[in-house]
Amino acid sequence: MLTALRKRCIMSCRFPRRRKHRHKKITNGVRVSRRFRNMAITLKKFNPNAEQVKPFDCRVDLLNDFLLEEDTNIPNARHHALELLAETYVFEDDVMGKTVAYFSLLNDKVERDLSDKTVWNRLSREIPNAKRRQSYPAVKIGRLAVSKDYEGQSFGRISINYIKQTLLENRISGCRFVTVDALKEAVGFYIKNGFQILAPPLESDETVLMYFDLKKMKY
Repeated sequence: MLTALRKRCIMSCRFPRRRKHRHKKITNGVRVSRRFRNMAITLKKFNPNAEQVKPFDCRVDLLNDFLLEEDTNIPNARHHALELLAETYVFEDDVMGKTVAYFSLLNDKVERDLSDKTVWNRLSREIPNAKRRQSYPAVKIGRLAVSKDYEGQSFGRISINYIKQTLLENRISGCRFVTVDALKEAVGFYIKNGFQILAPPLESDETVLMYFDLKKMKY
């Protein structure tokens, strides 16, 4: 679905600028701030038939296993890629030989029946001729995790910004929203990155359905 990412296995990407740090180019055209100057960060599309993934540990076994598990008979990055269910992208530190972060993307939709009525009405008012619609096209962040060795270095925010910008710039298919089933402890992170709650969770729910409106970005 993401044309630019499909053309090459190893992608160069532009990291969001921050006023406090001057930037410099490093390998593969990646732009990072000076605090990353000892790293050579590349973004790769996960290849289920390639070599083993570089070491990764985000402290959450479920997220670690999704990336590292090689058994294609259970849900993981390898299985999802082979079955065309989701695509996974990996940030790697080529100097240290480690996986920095990863995220997976799959098709989704924002549905009227699953949305809070007030939220749905607000979204519908912002889209012309939307009265009869029951859903809007979206892409879901299926997984997003950062290695414990790279915590506090903005790679979560960098991943989110890259997803938003790529979906907006490479519009091979309609996609109005980015969605995520955020773990409750991660809701604050997504709110800081512009996401809003689509439907209030039940007390028994482990995740919170959230969305970001790509139309809110300037392009």
